[in-house]
Amino acid sequence: MAVERIYLDWNATAPLMGAARDAMLEALAMPGNPSSVHAEGRAARAVVEKARREVAGLVGAEPAHVTFTASATEAANHVLSPAYRMGKSRVSLGRLYVSAIEHPAVRAGGRFAADKVTELPVTPSGILDLEALSAHLAAHAAADGLPLVAVMLVNNETGIIQPIQALSAIVKKFGGLLVVDAVQAAGRIPLSIAGLGADFLILSAHKLGGPKGVGALVSRGETLMPEPLVRGGGQEKGHRAGTENLAAIAGFGAAAREMASELAARNARLTALRDRAEEAMLSAAPDTVIYGRSEARVGNTSFFHLPGLKAETGQIAFDLEGVALSAGAACSSGKVGASHVLTAMGEDAATGALRLSIGPATTESDIDRFVAAFAKIAARRKPTGQAA
Repeated sequence: MAVERIYLDWNATAPLMGAARDAMLEALAMPGNPSSVHAEGRAARAVVEKARREVAGLVGAEPAHVTFTASATEAANHVLSPAYRMGKSRVSLGRLYVSAIEHPAVRAGGRFAADKVTELPVTPSGILDLEALSAHLAAHAAADGLPLVAVMLVNNETGIIQPIQALSAIVKKFGGLLVVDAVQAAGRIPLSIAGLGADFLILSAHKLGGPKGVGALVSRGETLMPEPLVRGGGQEKGHRAGTENLAAIAGFGAAAREMASELAARNARLTALRDRAEEAMLSAAPDTVIYGRSEARVGNTSFFHLPGLKAETGQIAFDLEGVALSAGAACSSGKVGASHVLTAMGEDAATGALRLSIGPATTESDIDRFVAAFAKIAARRKPTGQAA
C-alpha cells in the first residue's frame, strides 16, 4: 500500500495554485503575439500588462519598472553587471559585493569577472556583517566605478530576514547600488522596493505558486539600468529580448495577486504551524538544533539538525515516511550535505541540515504527520558523534 505523501518543500518550489493554472490555460488559447498590432496581438499584450501590474503590486513598484525574464537566475545575471546605462551614457560598476550566504545565482557574480567579486561575511546568527560591509565600501576604489551590493532579503535555507533598510543606508552612504534577492520574501512578508531602499529586486514565479520558468527584475526607476543580457529584439522596452512567455507570465501575475491578498493572516497561520512543528521537534529530541530561531525569520521555514543524523540520510528517511522536505537549496541537488550557509555562520556543516518549508495549502494534519515521522526517525538515529 502506497504511503500517502505530504509536501513540505515550498521553498524549493510551491505547488501551482489554481488561479495561476486558470490564467495560464486561458493565455495558452490565445493566438496573438504580444508585439503584434492587430486585435489578437493587443489581447495578448493586455495579458502581459495585467500580469505586470499584479507583480508590481506585490512589491510596491511601478508596473513600468517590471521586466519579465525566464527565471530569477536570469534576472540575477541581468542585473549583476559591470555595464549600466543612464540614457545614452555608459556607467561602469567597479566591483560586486555579495554576502557569503547568497543563492548560487548571486554568488556566481553574474557578468562580473571573478576577481571583481568580494564575498562579505555574516555573523554567527546569519546576519550580514554590517561593519565589514562599511569597511569594504569605504575602501572601494571609486575611480574603478560604482560599487554594486547584492543581498538576499530572506535566506532560502534558514528563513532569516536581513536588515535591508540598515544595509541600504550604508550602501547609499558610499554611493553604491543595492540589488535585493526577494525570491523567498515575496508573498511571505510585506514588500516595498522604495521602503527597502533597494534599487532592484529579483523575483521568481514558482516560489509563489506560479509556474516554473518565469521571473522578474524589478527596478526602482528607469534612469539607470543594466545593459541587456538577452539581446535581439525590442521586447520589455529593450531590456530583455525574445517573445514573452505569455502563459507563464499570466500565471506569474495571478500568483502574485493571490499572494498579495490576506498576507498578514496567512503568514500568522503559517508561523503558528511552523512554531508547533519546532516545539514538537524539541520535545521529541531536545538536542535538535534549529538555526536562526533567535532571529527574525519568515514564518514558513525551519532549518534544523538532528545530531547523529546526516542530512542525506534524514532526507531519505523522511521521504520513505511520505514526507517531502529538503536538505538545503534545491539548486544544490546532488550536493547534499555541507551547507555554505551553515559554513558562513561558523557552524559545523559536515553533516548538513534539513529544511521544512510550508505554504498556504499546508494543514495541521500535515504538521502532525511530519512530527510523527520526526519522532520515529529521531528515535532510531545513532548516538551523537556517530552520524548515520
